[in-house]
Amino acid sequence: MYLIKYGFSFAMSIVLGFLVLATAPSAPLQAAEDEAALIQRIKEAVIKDLRESGALDQEVDQGIRRCIERQQAARAAAEQQQARQADELAKNVRPVSRERDHIRGNPDAQVSIIEYSDFECPFCKRFHRTAQKLVEAFDGKVNWVYRHYPLGFHNPKAQREGEASECAAELGGNDVFWAFTDQVYELTPSNGKGMSDAALVSLAERVGVDRKAFTECLESGRHADRVKEDFEEGSSIGISGTPGNILRNNKTGDVLVRSGARPFESLKPDIEFL
Repeated sequence: MYLIKYGFSFAMSIVLGFLVLATAPSAPLQAAEDEAALIQRIKEAVIKDLRESGALDQEVDQGIRRCIERQQAARAAAEQQQARQADELAKNVRPVSRERDHIRGNPDAQVSIIEYSDFECPFCKRFHRTAQKLVEAFDGKVNWVYRHYPLGFHNPKAQREGEASECAAELGGNDVFWAFTDQVYELTPSNGKGMSDAALVSLAERVGVDRKAFTECLESGRHADRVKEDFEEGSSIGISGTPGNILRNNKTGDVLVRSGARPFESLKPDIEFL
């Protein structure tokens, strides 16, 4: 198309050039100068035609689009590679344990949503409702496992709230842990602003935990290592932010890494796939 559209102008420029050469002096130096001038005029004529027709702008636009498409393809390939590597690393996630883990829903569910979470993370606060909705929607097929991952820039509040939730679990059991956890996410302002010890004590009392026993547990710091252990475990399998979610088929060991506060509609097909 380009040759058909612009070939005539180009050809005419060349013909003009030959005419100029035919009438030019025979001296070698003059011939060389005339030839250079001819080439320059041909270039200018071609460029002028391209500009006036808009073809030059089209070529530039197409070049930019091709460059963007190549960059997007390279980025997509890199993201796919990273996702494959993340899934491979996540296969080392510790299997769900009734004795060790906080489990919401059917303990024997086929699929677990294993969440490495931070009480002060606003995205975890949002995901908290989504995970609960998924457990309810799949009616026994899915459970939700809560593990601690307090980010450094949310401490000391995130670490402290994690320890407080462990005190609630110690003194009240699994159901009380979840009731306490629900309330923390409901009430905390997030982003490291957190809840005071006094507020945590009142909250524990509200969900049925003895005030004195809870206060003693929290002040002892005896669950600090448990919270840190979850954090180190998560880091070892590739968790770097919160909520760090791993979907695991507890029969096959297959996993999918689905980090972030993803919506219900996004995670539902992944769970169905597993």
